[in-house]
Amino acid sequence: MPSRADEPLSRVLDGSRIGGLRATLRPISLLWGRFDGEGWWKPLRTPAGPATLLVARRGDGVTGTAWGPGRTWVLDRLDAIVGLHDVDGFEPADERIARLYRRNPSRFGRTGAMFEALVQAVLEQKVTGAEAKTALRAITHAYSEPAPGPRARLMLPPDPARLAGSRYHDLHDLGVERRRSELVLRLASEAHRLERLADLPAAEAGRRLAPIPGVGRWTIAETLVVTHGDTDAVSVGDYHLKHQVVWHLAGRERGTDQEMLELLEPFRPHRARVVRLLEALPTYPRRGPRMPVRRFSSL
Repeated sequence: MPSRADEPLSRVLDGSRIGGLRATLRPISLLWGRFDGEGWWKPLRTPAGPATLLVARRGDGVTGTAWGPGRTWVLDRLDAIVGLHDVDGFEPADERIARLYRRNPSRFGRTGAMFEALVQAVLEQKVTGAEAKTALRAITHAYSEPAPGPRARLMLPPDPARLAGSRYHDLHDLGVERRRSELVLRLASEAHRLERLADLPAAEAGRRLAPIPGVGRWTIAETLVVTHGDTDAVSVGDYHLKHQVVWHLAGRERGTDQEMLELLEPFRPHRARVVRLLEALPTYPRRGPRMPVRRFSSL
């Protein structure tokens, strides 16, 4: 007799092949994933329906347990989520980077969930992290429902079908100005097509995203690192990243995107891997003005 959708299914992987599990999973958690004493919880909307995944080390193995109609879909992709599809081969000539990598040998996981990653990236465009999280939480509360499984108060990412039926001022009331609101609604209306991009190589998925107005290089890179585990995606246009990279690789307090790309060029196709290593270091000296926090719902 087939198991019911509310009963969990589990899959165990060889834990010896998976190093730095927390460091691998944290970057793909987005707003809706979290760690607790049991492990890493991640709710997802899948083609088979909603699912909740719990990943945890158990003895010598890594166990994935999933609930909901999409639980089989999620467990079939557990290897990719925990980074086992990350083809490494990273042997940097720069001894500083090699030393960092020996201390932090995390892999790049991939969720395959395009819409949720795009929505978070869009809502993070040109605003502070606090503003983006506030808007994401408000949209999740308005356009989602509890995730399946035993974790109380764990919410699924926003439902694209519900979002697609809204108007821009509905999101404006939740703290998102018109430009980003309209882009989120457009992505919601095309969510089914966008999800199929997860099956393409990262470079091709990026080319398919590029013609969408409002989806630029920064948004594409932020998305593909999560959905495809793209080890070479660089977030050009980031408020802080160029300074962080230039400070650690060249010793200068301020830098440009062009300088950042030139410094990262020798590390292809692992530029994102180097960026992740540098982001774990103490931040660069910040002497300039900080980005102000705004309340779009009051404008």
